[in-house]
Formats: sequence, C-alpha cells, structure tokens
Amino acid sequence: MSAIPVADDVLGPDVAVLSLAKVSEALGQSVNKVRQLLRDGQLLAVRRDGDLFVPADFLAGSTPVKGLAGLLTLLQDAGFSRTEMLRWLYSADESLPGTTPINALRTNHGTEVKRRAQAMAF
Repeated sequence: MSAIPVADDVLGPDVAVLSLAKVSEALGQSVNKVRQLLRDGQLLAVRRDGDLFVPADFLAGSTPVKGLAGLLTLLQDAGFSRTEMLRWLYSADESLPGTTPINALRTNHGTEVKRRAQAMAF
C-alpha cells in the first residue's frame, strides 16, 4: 500500500478522527492489533502532527463498519492509493443514500457502494 496520507491534505476539518489509542479502546483490542489492521488494509489512517488517526466514521461501536475491509481491498486491487481511497469515501455523491460512500456504507448500503467502486475500477 501507499504511504499514509496527511489528514489536512485529504480530509476536511469537519471529519472527526480518533487516535490509535481511542480506536484500540473502542475495538477492545491492543494498539498493536489496530496497527495490524492498518497494515492489513482493513482500516485506513491519516497522519496529523506526526501521529496516526483513523476517521471516526470507520467504526460502528466496537467494530469496524460492516463491509469497510472488503471495500478497501476492492479499491486497493483497483489501484487506488490510500489518499485516493479516503477522498473517494468522503466525496459527495447525491445519488447514494447518505450522500457519501462512507455514509452509505454506515447505513447498510454496502452493495451499492461496492458496485460503484467496481464500476470505477473497470
């Protein structure tokens, strides 16, 4: 995978992010396990002031959002960089329920989001 993007270059200031310690706490996993999820491409992080942060939208309570890991794999296989993945996940699309791919995914519209991602890949 490509380098970890800088938050200010990718995410708007209105996007809430969580430190790895907060993600670890929310998931009930060690920080090392969270780092492993990042390495495995099951979560994405951004860098802010030298530290890693995960968008809060990527978590649904004590688990990652359903379908996120598969979607990230699909986007990676399509050649998207981490920066491009984040930009796409947060780009407005009024035709999707929730208006952005990440919000559509969070509201159980994963099939539609994956369809869009597959269409972009080909």
